[in-house]
Amino acid sequence: MAANLATLRAQVELALAGRVVSPFTFYDRKIVESVSTGISEVDALVGGLPRGGLTEICGPPCSGRTSLLFSALGARTTHAEACALIDGSDAFDPHSGEAAGIDLKRLLWVRCHTLEQSFRATDFLLQAGGFGFIALDLSDIPRELVHRVPLDTWFRFRRAVEGTPTILLVLEQEPHAKTCASLILRMEAERARWKSTLTSTHVSGLVPAFPGYPFSRLLDGSKVRAEIIRSRTHQGIKTNFQDGRDPRTRDDRSVVFETDVFETHIFEAREIAGFQPR
Repeated sequence: MAANLATLRAQVELALAGRVVSPFTFYDRKIVESVSTGISEVDALVGGLPRGGLTEICGPPCSGRTSLLFSALGARTTHAEACALIDGSDAFDPHSGEAAGIDLKRLLWVRCHTLEQSFRATDFLLQAGGFGFIALDLSDIPRELVHRVPLDTWFRFRRAVEGTPTILLVLEQEPHAKTCASLILRMEAERARWKSTLTSTHVSGLVPAFPGYPFSRLLDGSKVRAEIIRSRTHQGIKTNFQDGRDPRTRDDRSVVFETDVFETHIFEAREIAGFQPR
């Protein structure tokens, strides 16, 4: 009897080789290793990014999604982890990323132009293994297109990362993986922080004598609210995916943090007489 079970086990392991890691090993989902996002306020709220799970970061443009991504990539590359960024719209700026603390030597940047390319690249990297952090940036792709992605694709991603030390993070305008995600955070901009340019700041190539305009301002950063929409480690949160809001109060599951602007010059052009932005 024991010999028959051993033979059967060997046959199952052989059949699942390359698709399922240790199929007969039990993983306690209550014990999840998490790593820092690089933002202390977010870490205190969610306990960090879970390994072996899928995390969704959603929100409208200028909501702080990219700031959180850069912070997480900076934290992981600083700890000498191999990271990958599947750039769904070829929008990543390496100079801003490096200024934010990302070690570009430890980052594989996959530049995509279609949704199909993005998902094929993600699938390939998950199956290949060896990456501690994989980010799929779909934030600039219309949500109607992402919504058409079959649910079994998200299940496949979850199964591929489950039981591994890899963090899979997806940036979107709204959550799509839903129950396949271990953590979903909604980002929302609270207030922008501006600084004056009247004394010494000069923005080349935009407006001659730019500091001479009394209403000129540069974006210095902003306050961002991160809110838990779903978390396997936070019990009792009932999510309404219709509007992405929890029926309870949000005070016990959201936090506000500040972001900085790296090598980005933004100003209120409408206040400068005669200037037309490109």
